[in-house]
Amino acid sequence: MAPRVPRAAAPGVAAPRLTPVRLENLTDVAEPDFQRGGRYDGARYSRVAADGLDLGGADFIDCEFQGAAFNEAQLRGSTFRDCILEELYAPVFLAARSMWREVEIRNARLGSAELYESGWQSVRIDGGKLDFLNLRGAKLTDVLISDCIINELDLGSAIGTRVALKNCTIGSLDFTGAKLQDFDIRGTELRGISGLGSLGGVVIDDVQLALLAPLLAAHVGLKVL
Repeated sequence: MAPRVPRAAAPGVAAPRLTPVRLENLTDVAEPDFQRGGRYDGARYSRVAADGLDLGGADFIDCEFQGAAFNEAQLRGSTFRDCILEELYAPVFLAARSMWREVEIRNARLGSAELYESGWQSVRIDGGKLDFLNLRGAKLTDVLISDCIINELDLGSAIGTRVALKNCTIGSLDFTGAKLQDFDIRGTELRGISGLGSLGGVVIDDVQLALLAPLLAAHVGLKVL
């Protein structure tokens, strides 16, 4: 039998267009004075603890976090631009309506991550574990999530363009009301999926198709005898 040749990218599927984050000439800040609506530019933070702080509307630009605890910190309406966040930790992460542009998040440990109605552009999440990722009503453009364990991912009413989930394990995935284009989930393990009527624009592999077949048949009323 001839060896199996790895399948090339599906024709017509656009991959996320990611801009690498390059940070230079950062200033090391040992004890940051984070405040609501503050602006923080060109800083490196090591093992920073911001638990419980009100940082609503704060702007973080050209910043690097080498270990950051944001448990129950209020980040509603905040902005992260050209940032790297290593080992982000928060059992409760409150960042509704926040903006993320040209950001890399590595090895995050998040419990309940409330990111509904947020905006993501050129964002990469690599590694880590998230219990519940709430992206309802979010707008995602050029996003790559790889090698993550996500117990529950809620994309209800989200808009996603050029998004890829690679080598992830997802317990429950909800697409209800989502509008998607070039949303590539090939290679990701799915244990449960809802919102089958919103799968237009999603790219799957043949293994996933076989797993989804009974759900799709039930969705359209097919009887398989």
